[in-house]
Amino acid sequence: MKSFVAVLALIAVVSADVSHLRRQSGGPDADAQVLRQDADVRPDGYQYAYETSNGIAAQEAGQLKNVGREDEALSVQGSNQWTAPDGTPVQLTYVADENGYQPQGAHLPTPPAPQPIPEYIQRSLDYIAAHPPPPSRNF
Repeated sequence: MKSFVAVLALIAVVSADVSHLRRQSGGPDADAQVLRQDADVRPDGYQYAYETSNGIAAQEAGQLKNVGREDEALSVQGSNQWTAPDGTPVQLTYVADENGYQPQGAHLPTPPAPQPIPEYIQRSLDYIAAHPPPPSRNF
């Protein structure tokens, strides 16, 4: 039984379509070269930057905040740029800190504008505010 499973596994590996894993020669990213690469790592922070010949570039700097305190955190700022498959240049900047990851870029979706509260809901909210429930008794 074990040899049957092993043979089936071997057949599955041999017949798997791995064409997407091959490097496609002639593509803009296949022969990209690193043009610039810098890095500096310190006990209280770091920074790095790189740029490739196909237009990809990134930089980031992180700084340790509130060193030695309970609320010690890493604050990071950075940016990336690349060219999308359709030829559109993409630029992304971001901050990551105690408030979370905050990206900004023209390619990112934006939420719709806030809608006004419907009149019947606003009336209900106004009624609740004008008639608060009595304080609860703890028995």
